[in-house]
Amino acid sequence: MSSLAVLVLAAGQGTRMRSSQPKVLHELAGWPLLQHVLGSIDPLKPARIIIVTGHQAHLVEAALPNAAITWVRQEQQKGTGHAVQCALPALEGFTGNLLILNGDTPLVEAKTLQTFVGHHSREKRELSVLSMTIPSPTGYGRVVRDAAGGLLEVVEEKDADARIREITEVNSGIYCVGTKYLVQWLQNIDNNNAQGEYYLPDIIPMAVAKGVGAAYHHPDSLSLAGVNNRQQLAKLEKVFRDRKVESLMEEGVTFVDPESCWLAPDVVVGKDVVIFPNVILGVGVTIGGGCRIGPFCEISNSSIGPDTVVKPFSHIEGATTKGPNEIGPYARLRVGSVLDAKAKVGNFCELKKAHIGEGSKVNHLSYVGDTEMGKGVNIGAGTITCNYDGANKHKTTIGDNVFVGSGTQLVAPVTLNDEVVVGAGSTISKDVPQKTLALTRAPQRTINNWTRPTKNKK
Repeated sequence: MSSLAVLVLAAGQGTRMRSSQPKVLHELAGWPLLQHVLGSIDPLKPARIIIVTGHQAHLVEAALPNAAITWVRQEQQKGTGHAVQCALPALEGFTGNLLILNGDTPLVEAKTLQTFVGHHSREKRELSVLSMTIPSPTGYGRVVRDAAGGLLEVVEEKDADARIREITEVNSGIYCVGTKYLVQWLQNIDNNNAQGEYYLPDIIPMAVAKGVGAAYHHPDSLSLAGVNNRQQLAKLEKVFRDRKVESLMEEGVTFVDPESCWLAPDVVVGKDVVIFPNVILGVGVTIGGGCRIGPFCEISNSSIGPDTVVKPFSHIEGATTKGPNEIGPYARLRVGSVLDAKAKVGNFCELKKAHIGEGSKVNHLSYVGDTEMGKGVNIGAGTITCNYDGANKHKTTIGDNVFVGSGTQLVAPVTLNDEVVVGAGSTISKDVPQKTLALTRAPQRTINNWTRPTKNKK
């Protein structure tokens, strides 16, 4: 929408959150509240995106670096009307419509905003308010209409009398304003109210007086709800999760116990995936079709290939599995780990920055770090790649069809060439030529007539 600019108000402290960080940086489903709002704006493709910051502005701006955003500082928080005034210089030369919304409304959807802006444009309004109805409207400005249902004004709760407070239609805080009158209207508002602030809703009667104001009611109040405290944050988190799960189920995903799972906004899941109870799918997760994700698994910033089985209690972070693979139970794949097709990582194993080749197996109680592993390798139980010398990390290279016996330490940097066999209990610190047996083992001794020590009863 080249004739649309978007202004997001994100300057408030959010005192009811009882937090040392800005309210808009509190996370819902792994994203800051403000990032959710920006995600709903993006499909509109506005000509300009302006965000007004104030309280701990440097933290907000650093958390969401984006070249497309113009950041504006509201050094003193004197209300929403004052915040828009602070943003006017960033609108210089722009003559279209301005969509204004708050940075703490994480469930607002792009289609809602598109519909709202469309109504505003088609009916040639200069100011439109998006309203909603909530049973307990405490804290919200009430939408006051005339006998014909037209918009008269929005009255903030602190300035409302008993009759006005009974109204359940409220201002969502989302506006669409033509720039034709905006500067003039903002100049005419004052702070003669209980808070001593400049309220943006005070421009509504000015628009009504010119016959260019309207309020559009949206039926889903949860989609427009703001977050003012941690209770509301938890409530909206649940709503988000339920909607995300419902959407994935409609696309062919099975959740055995939907209410026990947690999903980030950008999770992508293929068809015929089965997700068992108490699974966490964090930010940056893609799961290919046909996978099974067992109970109590946590996956973040990872791509899980098709037909992979992730068994219970496995943790995967920053890894790629090409599928089909078998992982766990109780496996941990750390950042930089890659599993080629048919590779397996089993019980109580940990990988870090390790590439496991096609058909290779790390089955039991092993740590493999900073390793390049070929095809058809078998890593015995209790094997450790000793990749850290106390100061630097070193690489282990393992060729194709290598067999490493149980209880082995591979002291990096070291290379095991193709078809090497390493005897169990060895400590390998030198490169091993291909098709050879390598082992280090102290001679076994048997001591005859040895008596086991007994406990001193004293």
